[in-house]
Amino acid sequence: MTHPLDDPVRASLTGPHAHLAQQQGDILAYPPDVATFISIHENMVKEDWDDVAELVRRTGRRSAVFAGVVATPPADWTRLWGGPGIQLVGDEVAGQPDEEAVRLGPADVPEMLALVERTQPGPFAPRTIELGTFLGIRRGGTLVAMAGQRFNPPGWVEVSAVCTDDVHRGQGLAARLIRAVAADIREHGSEPFLHVAGTNTGALRLYEALGFQRRRITEFYAYRPPEE
Repeated sequence: MTHPLDDPVRASLTGPHAHLAQQQGDILAYPPDVATFISIHENMVKEDWDDVAELVRRTGRRSAVFAGVVATPPADWTRLWGGPGIQLVGDEVAGQPDEEAVRLGPADVPEMLALVERTQPGPFAPRTIELGTFLGIRRGGTLVAMAGQRFNPPGWVEVSAVCTDDVHRGQGLAARLIRAVAADIREHGSEPFLHVAGTNTGALRLYEALGFQRRRITEFYAYRPPEE
């Protein structure tokens, strides 16, 4: 790998998120209540897969979720899901703070989890908020939209958990929050990037309209190791 975005999980866990890293051999992972992802490498051998399996069992995970690096586990592992995604970089995106956006903290996590449950933007766990800044917009006291930060390879921060309640879509809330998160990322000396599922054409149109540019096709997938 020659660029930190080629393997954003490992680049994060050996960089700014090193304090969160769980390790088994050469395998790194986030705590499952922070993020589901496990970092593997392209030249995996049986001992490496054994380490992944042990890490899954030791940390109480239901599966091993991988991003960015593609490697095929042994035949007795069960593929649960997977598919292509698109990685986009936002060094040309205009960041802009938003007066209505509020910084979300630990006390807001139950409301954030409820919004995620309603909108399904992707993985979000009780401690995901520890990965970076999360901003939200409330209407009538209720959190109706949010966006935040996830992977943090050196020099880059991923915009993630972008979601808006159905009844408040079409008002430009997601675009405003993305710009506000991008402004926060720039304020701390990094550039924004993000991932989108290859099938999520609506989100892709929004991100490209904001100035994000496609960098590469990547892969997100999950396997369950065999029982001991």
